[in-house]
Amino acid sequence: MPFIDSKISMPVSQAQQETLKTELGKTMPLLGKSENFLMVGFQDNYDLYMGGKKLTKGAYISVSLFGEASSEIYSQMTGEICNLFERELQIPKENIYITYHGIHDWGWNGQNF
Repeated sequence: MPFIDSKISMPVSQAQQETLKTELGKTMPLLGKSENFLMVGFQDNYDLYMGGKKLTKGAYISVSLFGEASSEIYSQMTGEICNLFERELQIPKENIYITYHGIHDWGWNGQNF
């Protein structure tokens, strides 16, 4: 039950969103999860500031996960996500923040897991 929510400081086309969604799906085995339950969201043209300066190319990415993963796994995910956003959107890695949230109660289809 992963959810990856991206706030991106620039416009992102439908084609770019599709590519990001597909590539994020390929990272799910790192988390021990299936792409079948992956939910992805994008907010583009989002105002982001770092160090008091507005970012023209930046991203904040929040990864919510049913259960937990190790710091080592999260570190691998950070590398994969940063590489992906740099490659597809030309966002410098130093302008990408990623947070991870382990969730113990997750609802779907009228019930909780």
